[in-house]
Amino acid sequence: MTIAHLFPGQGAQAVGMGHALADAFPAARDTFAEANDALGFDLTRLCFEGPADELALTENTQPAILTCSIAALRAFQGAGGEAACGFVAGHSLGELTALVAAGALTFGDGVRLVRARGRFMSEAVPPGEGAMAAVIGLDRAQVEAVCGAVAGEVWPANFNSPEQTVIAGRAAAVASACEAALAAGAKKAVPLKVSGPFHTPLMVPAGERLAEALATVAIQPPCCPLINNAEATSLTDPEEIRASLVRQISSPLLWVESVERLANEGVARAYELGPGRVLAGLIRRIDRRIQTLSIADPATLEKALAG
Repeated sequence: MTIAHLFPGQGAQAVGMGHALADAFPAARDTFAEANDALGFDLTRLCFEGPADELALTENTQPAILTCSIAALRAFQGAGGEAACGFVAGHSLGELTALVAAGALTFGDGVRLVRARGRFMSEAVPPGEGAMAAVIGLDRAQVEAVCGAVAGEVWPANFNSPEQTVIAGRAAAVASACEAALAAGAKKAVPLKVSGPFHTPLMVPAGERLAEALATVAIQPPCCPLINNAEATSLTDPEEIRASLVRQISSPLLWVESVERLANEGVARAYELGPGRVLAGLIRRIDRRIQTLSIADPATLEKALAG
């Protein structure tokens, strides 16, 4: 059976995440301590105690989720879970978590990179000028048509499932696109609590800054291929991975194609490692050939071991 390890992105965070794992598993506890040392501040306190508004800041959210995800992976593997996998993938910032999991990035470089990435993304567009919203109930072509028909800058940003596409752009244009989507038959158009229009051309400046940061970091060949967000292709070459991470920030996130690629490569079981169960829910809507087990706390870890 081919296994994949999958890692969530921004939006999965919640105050208290990782706390139970750290209490129960020394490997998870050590991961949080390592993150504190790498970042130079108490990320553990922020994850375990909040406050929620501070945790929600993109430059905090990204290293927090990466740390929780790697803590879950290390706890799972330390408890006898399946260590070897055929592929790794992640949703947005989860792609960098996947590279840490696959040994392409050190954990310290990974948490520092995603903290910088979060800051670059937040600063690319002034607060309040950008927005994102989830459109539910329209297919890809319909969402693309809606975005193309409204005035202003708005684009499909995350192709999350066949009937869920996140749009992003200038705040006024996103609001207009939401109204147009509902008029076109969407079930919902839900604004997202994020600080910018991620995965759109408005993030090109953030990508340029990330490229500079990535140039200072060593990337090794991963132990298994990465299915990337930007093209849903299988990558192992460090320079191709480096370039892909830059493209990802300002390109639509192809999660549907990524899951389809995993299924077509023979992946039959996936472990979603980190807070929340967002990816498992999306995968059920994309390709049911992949059994997905989420691991976020001791209870779900034990369930995954039993499964």
